Amino acid sequence: MVNIALPKGRLGERVCGMFERAGFGCPGALDRGRKLIFENEAAGLRCFWVKPADVPIYVERGAADIGAAGKDILLEYRPDVYELLDLRTGVCRMAVAAPEGYRDDPGRTLRVATEFPNITQRFYAERGRDIDVIPLRGSIELAPILGLSDVIVDIVETGTTLRENHLRVTETVAELSARIIVNKASSRFKGERIQEILRGLEAEIK
Repeated sequence: MVNIALPKGRLGERVCGMFERAGFGCPGALDRGRKLIFENEAAGLRCFWVKPADVPIYVERGAADIGAAGKDILLEYRPDVYELLDLRTGVCRMAVAAPEGYRDDPGRTLRVATEFPNITQRFYAERGRDIDVIPLRGSIELAPILGLSDVIVDIVETGTTLRENHLRVTETVAELSARIIVNKASSRFKGERIQEILRGLEAEIK
């Protein structure tokens, strides 16, 4: 049995659809309901839904052989897994955004609000910039408006929310999309089956 961890939410639903079209789906997985685990006994597959940030944990610890995770989560937590396929869905970017007209003063510590402290620390460390990370969960755009931070580091899709709050992107931190990750031990012991699944998914990538 190959165990597949899927992230709850719209991205996970798109990825689950890709698995199904590739012939590796689990019946009922896309049904609206509270059930979390679905099996396709004939194909030797078990799919289950978890919070997006938990997918790498399930894969790293071996509860899942395969998982689908956003590149943002992989960059933030750096799990000990193999990242084998870019699904080219859920495409967006992580960026620095600042209020319109903001000018950075290199002589003072930059206050950065973000939900991704590890990515943010590494990004600015590479530039030798002294920062104060302010960890927040949600509504990151409020931080510079209310004077809590100078800038933010956040995921940007269309940029509409930034524009509506008079913020603008100043730098791109990373390009993001959904990736397939694989448990290292599973890649050895279930490698042939996993490669078959990966080939099927590759055929579904537009």
